[in-house]
Amino acid sequence: MRPEPDGMDTATPAVVFKLDPNVLHHGGLGLIRSLGRAGVPVYAVHEDPMAPAAHSRYLRGRWWWRPELADPERINLGLAALAERLGRPAVLFPTDDAAAIHLAEHGAALRHWFRFPDPSPELPREVAGKFTLQDVCRDLDVPTPRAELVRTRAEAAEFAAENGFPLVAKLATPWTSGGRAKVRSTSILRSRAELLEIAEVCESQDAGLLMLQEYVPGGSGNDWFFHAYRGSAGCRPAFTGVKLRSYPAHAGLTTLGRCASNTVLRTQASELLRRLDFRGIADLDFRFDSRDGTYRLLDFNPRLGAQFRLFRDSAGIDVVLAAYLDLTGQPVPEGIPPVGRRFLVENYDPIGALGYWRRGDLGLLGWARSLWGVDEMAWFARDDLAPFALMCGWMGRRALTRRFAPRPSVQVVEPPRFRERAERDARTGNRQRRRSPYALKEGH
Repeated sequence: MRPEPDGMDTATPAVVFKLDPNVLHHGGLGLIRSLGRAGVPVYAVHEDPMAPAAHSRYLRGRWWWRPELADPERINLGLAALAERLGRPAVLFPTDDAAAIHLAEHGAALRHWFRFPDPSPELPREVAGKFTLQDVCRDLDVPTPRAELVRTRAEAAEFAAENGFPLVAKLATPWTSGGRAKVRSTSILRSRAELLEIAEVCESQDAGLLMLQEYVPGGSGNDWFFHAYRGSAGCRPAFTGVKLRSYPAHAGLTTLGRCASNTVLRTQASELLRRLDFRGIADLDFRFDSRDGTYRLLDFNPRLGAQFRLFRDSAGIDVVLAAYLDLTGQPVPEGIPPVGRRFLVENYDPIGALGYWRRGDLGLLGWARSLWGVDEMAWFARDDLAPFALMCGWMGRRALTRRFAPRPSVQVVEPPRFRERAERDARTGNRQRRRSPYALKEGH
């Protein structure tokens, strides 16, 4: 495959924009490499000077910044300051839900400096919210698992009694936790004890409102994802792939994926984006339900998917390059999807594989064989080694701190007014948080 589209004009810079304080976000690194290898000047904002992606050789400039979600005006001021330093318009790429929601709702004032898609202002928040997505699916008659918001352990127990175990538990608005939640954004619960434990944590202010969802029976080959860019020419490109492993097992981010052709799913997902009039990069997760032969929509991410580098067609196009070309007024060439191509997230796959092994779904030999012939890794790249080395350091640090840190006890604090506010926040995505000193520092 060609490394980049022929005749591509790369004069316009690109800026990677994230609000989630996650230093190990490999999707942002993939974006930097994809555009940087094509010759685009790439700049990024990072939460820590030692963030692995901040040390990619393909970055032209970097800024250290940790803004507060509760203050959109200050976020815009920071982006405007960054634009002034660049001195020319740039394409702006959100890499997390919070950033995509901010641009949709507050980005009008930034269009003087940046180019980015313009979906309906309320749409990214609606589809990114785990429970509000249920309303969208009902309105459009899109298959999705049954779900309900629960505020107390009693409500959680009632939902479990009606639907049985296992159940899927999700934070209704995970982007509002700011990385402080004591529970995973998505978990599979297999017993009443697990359910009551997570419900108790979610009653506290540190987590957020909990959504319980029916568990759709799965299995090998039943978990699918759809990545696309929808711009001036419709969905081009649009890819489908199979999630072979995830972390946590069966319920988390893709750690091993394969590009696979699925015309039915591609048509269904593309039609959903058209009916919503969604604009921009999208990452959707589906599970095939063998009970009725439908693909049930599990998650809708209105931004770049972390495993997007799995998909790079015969014209050298992935969703990031397609967005860049379209937003700079260039045609997006059509290519053939890379069926069979595989992508590995090397820091999380061994941990995820351990979960599969504990449930009897994977053996050591089977795991080793699955790694043979991987086409691309999330962190390791021969032409850009520093991010991989720093990722290893961060993973080692996490392992040490979690091993020796005392296990905190759960203390439930639930004043009556919090229940009302939490339910409102789950539908609106708003969350009042403390203001922090504003800072935008350039790295060297």
